[in-house]
Amino acid sequence: QVQLVESGGGLVQPGGSLRLSCVASGGTFSRFVMRWYRQAPGKERELVAGISDGGASTNYADSVKGRITISRDNGKKTVYLQMNSLKPEDAAVYYCNARFFKSYWGQGTQVTVSS
Repeated sequence: QVQLVESGGGLVQPGGSLRLSCVASGGTFSRFVMRWYRQAPGKERELVAGISDGGASTNYADSVKGRITISRDNGKKTVYLQMNSLKPEDAAVYYCNARFFKSYWGQGTQVTVSS
């Protein structure tokens, strides 16, 4: 069974930065396509960024391009989300997702952007 544990969320002022981490256990991490999603109150869950199994290919939502970077360390079974120039509209619960035939989710980490 694959388990994903996110960390790194918190309260940050507009313009600030956070780095989220998601550590996987179980399964073969290097086979997973990894994605970060977010869900704000009253809104649907949306894709933020994704990275291929080897890390060579990434994709981003238009709303975060140039501000957010996804990366992974297969040796550490960890995917990261570096978030810079944060805006109030980035506030949400951020979820890590792993996919290899099946889809697995973490429990989420809260990001609050407020002065």
